Amino acid sequence: MARAVSTRRKITFTIIGWTVGLLIFFPVLWTILTSFKTELDAISIPPKWIFFDWTLENYATVQERSNYFRFMMNSVYLALGSTALGLIFAIPAAWAMAFSPTPRTKDVLLWMLSTKMLPAVGVLIPIYLIFRDWGLLDSRVGLIVVLFLINLPIMVWMLYTYFKEIPGEILEAARMDGASLSKEITHVLAPMSVPGIASTVLLSVILAWNEAFWTLNLTTSNAAPLTTFIASYSSPQGNFYAKLSAASTLAIAPILILGWFSQKQLVRGLTFGAVK
Repeated sequence: MARAVSTRRKITFTIIGWTVGLLIFFPVLWTILTSFKTELDAISIPPKWIFFDWTLENYATVQERSNYFRFMMNSVYLALGSTALGLIFAIPAAWAMAFSPTPRTKDVLLWMLSTKMLPAVGVLIPIYLIFRDWGLLDSRVGLIVVLFLINLPIMVWMLYTYFKEIPGEILEAARMDGASLSKEITHVLAPMSVPGIASTVLLSVILAWNEAFWTLNLTTSNAAPLTTFIASYSSPQGNFYAKLSAASTLAIAPILILGWFSQKQLVRGLTFGAVK
């Protein structure tokens, strides 16, 4: 029997949850509000919260100065390209670790996860030199490969956790019916794992969209995504907070909308298998 939760406890937890959520969302809200202010209002003390002269001038200036849609399309190509490439490698790898484990499987999983703890700046110079020698600097192909390698451990871990919940007897039955390995993965495993694959895709797209370190160091103009678009509004002449906020709002708007409509799917995938 599940333990009953008192009304007071529910209210307390609800208030705590909303408070934490608002604290986390506050920087985003402040950025959006600042994007509608003049530069003078953006740096005013005390700050102006709602009662200020709302303006769309910052968005017009940002669009005139920079081609927002070119940067956005680069972000879309990089996020979707790296995610698609990651699935090609992550699904077979997670299948092997989930259904054909070896004594070293857990060690390999821990090693893959440990690569996420490596400071990115520690491998910047060798990767930059490789990109320079192979002509991959400021190219979508090069960035797709880097983002794919960065997100691959997380994708494998998420899919592995999801695959472990699928009964192995189903795959054994498919083998007895004569299914090859490729058909077993594409016709049996993949359809049963749609929720897990979908949440993995969503997380990979979000991580690739938000990646700033590699995009700022390996691109200049041709393959520059929205992270470079935002950074261009911080200059030695000063930080123009209103215009910087407008650029940031335009950059995060697509991923905020995606996250809002897919939040249930994302939470389900991230917490699947955590509670039995």
